[in-house]
Amino acid sequence: MTDSITRHFSDLPDPRRARGKRHSLADMMVIAVCAVICAADSWSDVVDFGRAKLKWFKTFLDLPHGIPSQDTFERVFSRLNPEAFEGCFQAWTQALAGTSSGQLVAIDGKRIRRSFEHAWSSSTATHLVSAFVSANSTVFGQLAVQTKENEIVAIPKLLALLDLQGATVTIDAMGCQKAIAQQIVDGGADYVLAVKENQPALHRAIQVELGDMIRDSFVGVRHNHQQTVEGDHGRIETRDVWTTDQLDWLKQAGDWPGLRSVIVVQAQREVLGGSTSIERRYYITSRPAHAGDLAECVRGHWGIENRLHYVLDVSFSEDQARHRRGHSAENFARLRRIALNLLQREKTRKRGIKGKRLNAAWDHDYLLKLLTG
Repeated sequence: MTDSITRHFSDLPDPRRARGKRHSLADMMVIAVCAVICAADSWSDVVDFGRAKLKWFKTFLDLPHGIPSQDTFERVFSRLNPEAFEGCFQAWTQALAGTSSGQLVAIDGKRIRRSFEHAWSSSTATHLVSAFVSANSTVFGQLAVQTKENEIVAIPKLLALLDLQGATVTIDAMGCQKAIAQQIVDGGADYVLAVKENQPALHRAIQVELGDMIRDSFVGVRHNHQQTVEGDHGRIETRDVWTTDQLDWLKQAGDWPGLRSVIVVQAQREVLGGSTSIERRYYITSRPAHAGDLAECVRGHWGIENRLHYVLDVSFSEDQARHRRGHSAENFARLRRIALNLLQREKTRKRGIKGKRLNAAWDHDYLLKLLTG
């Protein structure tokens, strides 16, 4: 019943010495995944869940020495090699949901705020970079970095682990780097990269020129345009997307591998009976200048914020997690993403993630359904 997990994670190197080892790593992995699905947010929760469900676990796990202690769980997972764990996680994810090939893949970072090593300095808090496919709400990869600035180092490593053929990769301004664009193109994928002040010359050129083009209604400039109007909660938002592949005005165009089009997204927000604000955001892309398609890419990128980071904070209390020992924070975060992938995949219960976690905790049959699909 847990064959998928034990099979794909069986190659994980056990960090313990063979002598004196009382608990199987495979059994600990199954217990931890089940516990996190069922609303466990700490190692003490995992142990309490395991002990409460010991009779049930013994129907399919050996457990000759019962449920491991909290110290055992924390010690093993804090020493577990995160790169090896990630390799097993990605193999399992591909078996579960297929590859990321041909999909919209959003790359973004998230800090686990309370995972810092020392109370007097939060700078050591674990920062994770994830690859998320909005189409099936699946996390396809995760790597930890020391600080937000190190995302530039982590993004190429994460991209190298993914099957990008035919995909479109969206990244915020931190990932707007020529080497990253080259890697995406070399991988047979397209990119949509946000442009901000960390690329000052590029940002200034696009901001000034596209501003002039909008003012002049793109007279004499080949372009494409889409406008959408949405209203909700006493607010009306008018979103205009302009794209152009006529780049003879952009001196930096030849420096960016595969660059075909630039994008400007203008959001005008009107609060009924109140103020009006206008914001413009800029992007470069290797895709054709089709405003509708590119608007979907830009909006699709925010799925990683709304359907991954927000869910992890609200339904899994990730920002409150205090795992601070070794690799414990990163590896527990990976357990959350395993649980989230399984919960997102199950469609018969019309409940949110938090509700599904409670259902799994109450109902063994539903938990088994999540594990086996």
